[in-house]
Parts: sequence; structure tokens; C-alpha cells
Amino acid sequence: MEKEKKEVVRTFQAPRGMHDILPVDQPYWDRIESVVRDLARSYGFSRLEPPILEFAELYNKTSGVESDVVAKEMYVLRTKGGDVLALRPEYTPGMARAYMENSLSRLGQPQKLFYFGPVFRHDRPQLGRYRQFTQIGFETLAGPNDPIYDAEIIAIFTDLLKALKIENTALKINSIGCRVCRPIYKKQLTNYYKNHEKDLCENCVKRLKTNPLSLLDCKEPECVKLKEKAPNFLDKLCSMCTAHFKAVLEYLEEVGIVYELDNHLVRGLDYYSRTVFEIYADGKEVEIGAVLAGGRYDYLMEEIGGHLTPAVGGASGVERLIAVMKAKEIALPVRTQKKVFLAHAGDLAKKKAFGLLKELRAHGIMASESLAKESLGMQLKVADKENIGLALILGQKEIYEKSIIIRDLKTGLQEAISQEKLIDEVKKRLK
Repeated sequence: MEKEKKEVVRTFQAPRGMHDILPVDQPYWDRIESVVRDLARSYGFSRLEPPILEFAELYNKTSGVESDVVAKEMYVLRTKGGDVLALRPEYTPGMARAYMENSLSRLGQPQKLFYFGPVFRHDRPQLGRYRQFTQIGFETLAGPNDPIYDAEIIAIFTDLLKALKIENTALKINSIGCRVCRPIYKKQLTNYYKNHEKDLCENCVKRLKTNPLSLLDCKEPECVKLKEKAPNFLDKLCSMCTAHFKAVLEYLEEVGIVYELDNHLVRGLDYYSRTVFEIYADGKEVEIGAVLAGGRYDYLMEEIGGHLTPAVGGASGVERLIAVMKAKEIALPVRTQKKVFLAHAGDLAKKKAFGLLKELRAHGIMASESLAKESLGMQLKVADKENIGLALILGQKEIYEKSIIIRDLKTGLQEAISQEKLIDEVKKRLK
């Protein structure tokens, strides 16, 4: 008789590039979200969250079909109805679409919006970079094409880093011009690279014909070396772009934000115009690239059927910020939330304690417990481990007398009080 084949039980793991956010890391997430919300309130930004799924064509038309985000990293799916959708690889196109579709311009201009949510890119996983990650961003849409908004976006991100105690940062900034001056520069850039085509990487040889600006964003060593002698963008700006960029820098200087001009900084997405920026953090031995970046995108609305609409924004990855905070060993603010510990002795007391816990929490009193442990001594050891100073002890005797014991776990002193007075007495002692 053949032995029955043993069924192989598969051990599941998170897909490559996806990650679990464990309880030990939640304090970092809570801290970052709290800072983002405070900054949004302070600067007057309201939250807008577009859906995770958008029509893939939205990103093709705005981010650029030749960009790495669209060409290599976007997750695309076809629905049963035949629609071609994409998991959100970035927020900006969706924010612009939502602004237009919901006629947010009627609420006043400019519209200052922020977001905090997941994005998806089929990228090579590495420290601080995942295939599902969380992005936070601030966007100023419509209103006048005023350089003060470019400076404000940068300022809000420098405030974010300061609040998170991420120091020794480097802001790199450039202007990539407008429809008037950029074609002139692109022509000179194309001529320069054609003379060095044999030294380009395979991807850059293809990009040279379709999007020569993207060559300045290549990270291959040979291409980086060629970039050093490429034409200077700042020399080719028209008078309007020059004046705009000069004003942005003056606003930054006015609030003491130190910057470094990088005339080869272009960013990797097609919709940018004029101001572009990246901020790097010194993360000890950690190399994670820019922790945040952004720029102006005045022509994006036109690409999706709207009018010319001045806009500027920036974004940062939460996982990258946390990687830097850990590398720099940045301590999180200590939460001093006072708790009481509710202990029981006996089955009946355990049942009553369950109801009492609900009452304590309903009155805003943080209560801890270890109801699964039957031994009173073991329960109080848990209270000691959690460094709780006040214990409430409920036993058979206390149930019949409608009382409860309050014990100071630091001094050992205790007294029995009426259960009717419990809430007021606990609040008084926790002050």
C-alpha cells in the first residue's frame, strides 16, 4: 500500500519590495504624521486623497511614457470592463485631475493641498525604497505664477525636516526653464551628447532621441561623468525664467534657507518646468538618495484637458525619512500618558473587571490589564514592568462591598474606596 503523500504547506511571505509596518516602528509613523498635520494647519493646507487606481493614460500623458516611472515601474491592470488602470506611482497627476474634476478653483485660488498615502512602483528594493511605500506631499495649485509659492513649498519641507530633527541637510535647486527657453537648451544638449554617444549607457542612447533632458538624471557612472561638462541650463534661461528663479532664491535667503545651485538637476518626470529641487540628508553610512524633491509644473493641467494653471509642489517618502532618523539615532518625543492597572482576584472579579475597564476608558482614563493571568502577583508584575504607578485591585470581598482597592505601587500604600467614587479619585491621583 502506497504511503499517502504528505501535503506541502506553503509558507507565505510578503511579496518582494512590500513590507510590514511593525508595532516597533509605529512611533516613527505617528510622529511624522503628527508633524505633517501640524505643518499643514500652520501653512493653511487642506488634505485631498485621490484614489489609488487611476486611468494609466493619466500618467502616460503627464509623467511621460519615456520616464522610468511609467516605462519600467508602473503597475498596470486591465479591468473586466476593459479599462486600463494603474496603481498610483505618484500623487501629482491624480491631485491635478481631482482639482479639475471637482472644480476646486471655485473654492478660491490658490488651492493649497496635502496628502499622505501609499504609492506603488516596481523598483529595485533597497534601503528606504520599496515597491509599496508611503508618500507625503504639499501642492499649491492655481493662483498667480508667483515665485513665493515655490519658496513656500521648500520652506514647509525644511520645517518638516527640522521638526523631525533631521539636520545637516543639503538643498539642491535649479530652473529648467519654460516653453520659450527650454527648446533652445534641449537642442544644445542634444548636440553635446551626440558627440559623446558612444560613451552613453544603453538607456541614454534611446532617451537622446526622445527626451534628452532625462540624460542629466542618469545615475550610470559614465553618464554622470559626461554630465559634468554638459551645457549649463542657467545660461540659457529666458528673461522671465531668470527673474522668476532669482526671486525664488531671494525668498529662500530671506528666511535663512541655505541652498546649492545645481545646473544639471532636472528631475525624472516630464511635467516639471522652471523650479526643481531636491533635499539630501547626511544619514551617516546610509545612502538613500534625496529624502524629498519637487518643483513647478505649470503645464500639467493642459496635458489633461485643462487650461494653463500655475502649480508647484513636492513630496517625500515616509520610509526614507524613517531610515534617516534611525541612521542618525534620532530620539522620538517621550509620551507621558498616565495609566492605571486593573487587577483581579477570582473568576467573578475577572468578569466585573472587564466591565470596569470599559467604564474607565469611557471616561478617558488609560487602563492596562493582564486579565488572562489568574495570579494577582503575576498581574502586578506586569504593572511593574509597564512602569505603572497606580493599581486598582478587585476581589470577591470588594464586589460584595461595592468597593475597590487603590494601591500606590511606588510606596505600597493602599486604601479601599467606594466604586461610585472611583472615577473622580483616579482622575485626582493621576494629575
